[in-house]
Amino acid sequence: MAKTPVGCEPVVGSLTPSRKKEYKVTNRLQEGRRPLYAVVFNFIDSRFYNVFATVGGNRVTVYRCMEGGTIAVLQSYVDEDKEESFYTVSWACDIDRTPFLVAGGINGIIRVIDAGKEKIHKSFVGHGDSVNEIRTQTLKPSLVVSASKDESVRLWNVHTGICILIFAGAGGHRNEVLSVDFHPSDIYRIASCGMDNTVKIWSMKEFWTYVEKSFTWTDLPSKFPTKYVQFPIFIASVHTNYVDCTRWLGDFVLSKSVDNEIVLWDPVMKEQSPGEGTVDILLKYPVLECDIWFIKFSCDFHFNAAAIGNREGKIYVWELQSCPPVLIARLSHPQSKSPIRQTAMSFDGSTILAGCEDGTIWRWDAVPSASSSGQG
Repeated sequence: MAKTPVGCEPVVGSLTPSRKKEYKVTNRLQEGRRPLYAVVFNFIDSRFYNVFATVGGNRVTVYRCMEGGTIAVLQSYVDEDKEESFYTVSWACDIDRTPFLVAGGINGIIRVIDAGKEKIHKSFVGHGDSVNEIRTQTLKPSLVVSASKDESVRLWNVHTGICILIFAGAGGHRNEVLSVDFHPSDIYRIASCGMDNTVKIWSMKEFWTYVEKSFTWTDLPSKFPTKYVQFPIFIASVHTNYVDCTRWLGDFVLSKSVDNEIVLWDPVMKEQSPGEGTVDILLKYPVLECDIWFIKFSCDFHFNAAAIGNREGKIYVWELQSCPPVLIARLSHPQSKSPIRQTAMSFDGSTILAGCEDGTIWRWDAVPSASSSGQG
């Protein structure tokens, strides 16, 4: 278990906005009455950077952000199981670049939806409980990873339908896994976190031949020799409570718990002693009233900023490339009072979307002057 070095004081950001960037509400949609647990832009394909997807109840909906704040509905998929409640969705693609939507939720079944044909491409059955998050490997966008209540993380190939690796076992999570993320440049590495209050870093390097084999497998997916990865290469106890969102920032890690802050830290690993090392906590980004679990932050494409909502319907936007941390904006609207489960930042960070527990989508757009800001 990694330890925090003595004498390493993190730099805590101020909650007074620097007003570097102004945003205003340009649209509000009432998608339905069931909570919207996820909203995500498509960063996989440059043709669709202004397209985003939401999940609420048993529905996956695709929209396009138009000029002037307009939001156009492109398509909607309704699952055959009325009791399904999707918690997560991620964009992926087939090896021929066909855009896919990969969604999972309370039933533990992962649906791969062909967005071009508007129909189910594959269904992945394997998790023994609900799926809390799905993320796509941007370097190989036919690979997705899923985090589950069954205490495991699974690596899937959306082209062949194969479950390649299962990250669980002796060194795995000891409670619900809430979030997972691929390293942006090290194709072998992922990070996961959950209700056991830990963040675990895993390596696929020694299993990569199985990953490559999954693309050429011609037999039934169920006959593929799925391998267990039982031991992470690093375990960090950065938080003292549930950790429900983690993202890589280069080789650093951003993680968020229910203790009202996002933490940026450096996993200092001992190459000769897997699983051991130290945690150097670098920066802390406070977020008020963010003490309920399953609230996830998002970043723009280049990780210049991060946006996170809270249980009162407010949004905090932090600059990520500065020290000390700079609060770019603190967004609020009199009618936005429902918990924001997930935000989505557009490619350049000029648009911020909020998916809310009351089934609404809020769109905030950057404005050139402070006069029309919706800040509170």
